[in-house]
Amino acid sequence: MPLLALPFPVIDPVLIEIGPLAIRWYALAYIGGFLFGWWLAKKLVATDRLWPGGKAPFAPTVIDDAIVWAALCGILGGRLAFVFVYNLDYYLAHPAAILAVWEGGMAFHGGIVGAVVGLLIFARRNSLPLLPLIDLAAVVAPIGIALGRLANFIKPELWGRVTDVPWAIIFPGAGPDPRHPSQIYQALTEGLLLFVVLLVIARSGGLKRPGLVAGCFGIGYGLARSFGELFRQPDPQLGFLFAGATMGQLLSVPLVAVGLWLVLRARRLPA
Repeated sequence: MPLLALPFPVIDPVLIEIGPLAIRWYALAYIGGFLFGWWLAKKLVATDRLWPGGKAPFAPTVIDDAIVWAALCGILGGRLAFVFVYNLDYYLAHPAAILAVWEGGMAFHGGIVGAVVGLLIFARRNSLPLLPLIDLAAVVAPIGIALGRLANFIKPELWGRVTDVPWAIIFPGAGPDPRHPSQIYQALTEGLLLFVVLLVIARSGGLKRPGLVAGCFGIGYGLARSFGELFRQPDPQLGFLFAGATMGQLLSVPLVAVGLWLVLRARRLPA
């Protein structure tokens, strides 16, 4: 073992196993993010002073159905993006594995698109404004991201590049070299830090300008993801792409661009 490298803190990826039923940390991350997001979104909607004119655009009960649409379509979009963008050759050879979401394999950029499509359908079916729904989703999403990255660490998967920093870890299945715990970096930046920033924006009047919080999420996540990719080992089936960028960095470019457009659009609206 190289000097200063930390051993991987082996944690069973299965939290509880009762007969054929196994509850994995990966699934628990989605459940935890879903429940926390549900609670926080309803709390924000119930706080009228945060919204234009001192009144929320819909009742807190709307969140009960909206979050289901966002979550299910987000999972579908994330899985399809991973299949078609990150590992198409493998899934063409093993089509049954497409349904094995418990084994991991989600592309968050695809999850964003899926969640937005789900909220769009829900808003149109119920004659509700779309941007406030997306703003709420943007506030709560980073908690799910943080939990998901921690699940990546526990599995372990999506580890970092080889390094000699004192906190480097030797991951099982990643060879003998110490690596950045990039999952932890991403949990802290894409997850915790982004959540704190967006919550402060939302509670400081950001929800009074529809699209502002969603735009800040696009910019913040895109930049945080691009930063995290500097330490994360690229997917082996893709490697480095255009100009040495990773797929995660390239997919973040349009996300940041859309975020900037939403922020500029929202700033022209009266507070």
